[in-house]
Amino acid sequence: MSEKELSEKIDEEDPQEGSMSFLEHLEELRWRLIYSFIGIVIGTILSWIFIDYLINVILLQPAKNAGIDLQNLKPFGQVFVYLEVAIICGLVLSIPNVFYQFWKFIAPGLKEKERKYISSIVVFSSLCFIIGIVFAYFVMLPISLDFASQFGTKDINNQFAINEYLSVIISVMLGAGVVFELPMVTYFLTKIGILTPMFMSKYRKYAIVVILILSAFLTPADIVSQIILAIPLSFLYEFSILISKAVYKKK
Repeated sequence: MSEKELSEKIDEEDPQEGSMSFLEHLEELRWRLIYSFIGIVIGTILSWIFIDYLINVILLQPAKNAGIDLQNLKPFGQVFVYLEVAIICGLVLSIPNVFYQFWKFIAPGLKEKERKYISSIVVFSSLCFIIGIVFAYFVMLPISLDFASQFGTKDINNQFAINEYLSVIISVMLGAGVVFELPMVTYFLTKIGILTPMFMSKYRKYAIVVILILSAFLTPADIVSQIILAIPLSFLYEFSILISKAVYKKK
């Protein structure tokens, strides 16, 4: 077989016709990061427009409900708090765009029939993230802050620094949003052959231990919040097994 015929045969058998070179992948990654950054900037600007509502009505409301006194202990502390909230809220608002850019970056490695599901995957990923944030805000934070405000002796007033308070509630909400992505991560890892439903079922007991450890890191230092996060994560793990089975069966 001649060299030309051999090249034509390889091209016919190669399912990744028109695949990108390494430098082209780097260029594609650069533009996807730029598009993601632009989305975050736009989200930050929109958040700054409504910054008073975001802080006074949304982020400070859990403290008001728990009867917590907040204090600003640093010069220009509230300025940095406002900037931090605007940037983080901008990131949350741009999450669909970030997910979209990620899936568009890996799209060249997917089959044609798989690429048409990118929009659905982006919607599902964004929905999981938002559900995690909502769960943390309405379930985890009220219980955790009530515990923090009432624990201890009456001779010591529980007055929290505003930056420490916002650091706790933002980290809890973002952490919950990330861990609620477990079904989507399971789908992707099963799709590329790294994860199988048999593996997840076999190591279920170890996964529960990991979930408890992860819950301890993502919540304030009380066992109640840890259990509150661990329970839905356990259900998410079981749901992820079902997703992995469905994907594995199609493969």
